[in-house]
Amino acid sequence: MNLTHAPLRAATGAFILNSGLTKLGADETTAQQLHGFASTAYPQFKDIEAGRFVKMVGIGEVALGTALLTPKVPSAIVGTALAGFGVGLLGLYARVPGLRQPGSIRPTEDGVPIAKDVWLVGAGATLGLQGFLNGTKRAARRTARKVGSAAETAHDALPF
Repeated sequence: MNLTHAPLRAATGAFILNSGLTKLGADETTAQQLHGFASTAYPQFKDIEAGRFVKMVGIGEVALGTALLTPKVPSAIVGTALAGFGVGLLGLYARVPGLRQPGSIRPTEDGVPIAKDVWLVGAGATLGLQGFLNGTKRAARRTARKVGSAAETAHDALPF
C-alpha cells in the first residue's frame, strides 16, 4: 500500500466497516425498509428474505471495510471493489423515485444521502488507478533491471 493511500483507506474503511456492523445488528423493521428500498432499484432482490438480504449486505460491507483497513490488500484491488460498491449505491440513486429532481440528475432533499455516495466511486477509482499504475511502474523497473542484468551477463560471456 502506498502511504499516501492510508488516510483515504482509513476514512472510507472505518465508515463502511461501521455501516456493515450496524446492518448485521439491524432489527426486522430496519431490514424491511432497507430491503424494500434496494428491491425498488434492483428487482432481483425481491425474492430474498429481508433479514437475509440485510445480513448479506452487512457482511459485504464488513469485508470491504476490513479490506480497506488492511495495508496488505493492494490498493488496485480494494479500490476496484470500493468503486463497484459506490456504483451500486448510485444505482439506487438513479432508479428509486423521488431521489432526483424531475428531469434532472440533481438530488432532492431525500436524495442527498444517496447522491453523496459518488465520493465512494471517486475514492475507489483513485485507489484503483494509482494502485494499478504504481504496480505497473514497479513491474517495468524490475523488468528493466533484469534485462539489463541479462544483457551484462551475455556481454561478459562473449569470447572477445
